[in-house]
Amino acid sequence: MKTIRIATRGSKLALWQAHHISDLLRSKYPGISVGLNIIKTKGDKILDVPLAKIGGKGLFVKEIEEALLAGEADIAVHSMKDVPADLPQGLKLGIIPEREVPTDCFLSARFSDIASLPPCAKVGTSSLRRQTQLMSLRRDLQIVSLRGNLDTRVGKLMSGEFDAIIVAMAGLRRLGLSAPHMQELSPPTFYPAVAQGALGIEYRSDRHELDKLLAFLDHQPSRACVEAERAFLFGLDGGCQVPIAGFATLSGSRLHMTGLVADLCGERIVRKEAQGPVNEARELGSSVARAVLDAGGREILDGVYHRTMP
Repeated sequence: MKTIRIATRGSKLALWQAHHISDLLRSKYPGISVGLNIIKTKGDKILDVPLAKIGGKGLFVKEIEEALLAGEADIAVHSMKDVPADLPQGLKLGIIPEREVPTDCFLSARFSDIASLPPCAKVGTSSLRRQTQLMSLRRDLQIVSLRGNLDTRVGKLMSGEFDAIIVAMAGLRRLGLSAPHMQELSPPTFYPAVAQGALGIEYRSDRHELDKLLAFLDHQPSRACVEAERAFLFGLDGGCQVPIAGFATLSGSRLHMTGLVADLCGERIVRKEAQGPVNEARELGSSVARAVLDAGGREILDGVYHRTMP
């Protein structure tokens, strides 16, 4: 192929991701031409409503997937935590490049960490998962929905609108953003979203020539962890609009998977973990999902869906 068209959102982070893949392609294939098809998704257009009220983070990929199916782009570069567990027929996530750090990060202009926040401090986050885990640590906090691109959210923090915000560490590192005070939030205290920090390259299932062209970008350890986490999400029939966390790590040929479901108040959290061989990543994620559901996760999820669905 002489030309690759990448479908992407227009945010700074999405463009960084698309340019990152574009640079890797050009480095591997010096004669190739790579262009961007910038698409504004429904999730980009509606910024004044929490994601849970308008259908979740799948709204950031729908129009991009439609462009792939229509032949208006060859590949799409996604932040994997925004990709629903179920893909449209005719598309596949063929490539998972090497993952960035999957953890969340606390940012503040004045306070060093969550523990040092004053009573009833105003904390911004766009994620119910982050909200519930924050509330389990500090029930007194005033947690306010914070939507918008990553640079916009950091800007609102620095302008004094929030005492602190919680965002993904990967995005901060990719865009070079920071705040005077930063605290990494990592397991076992704070669990990330399924596939957080990972990119995914999606394209049509019948584009077999892309399998070979893009194969050098696939990172098998990252793929194994992402597949386990997404199988966990799929096993819960879960979306990004509910408090679900999944975190897999690889040690040698063994995967360790932890899955978590919480209620909206952070009062009840069900967490289960298991280990298995790396070549059974999906089976491992599914087994953790069943364990979480059997331990009370099903009841929690039923309650959450009832309260968050429009």
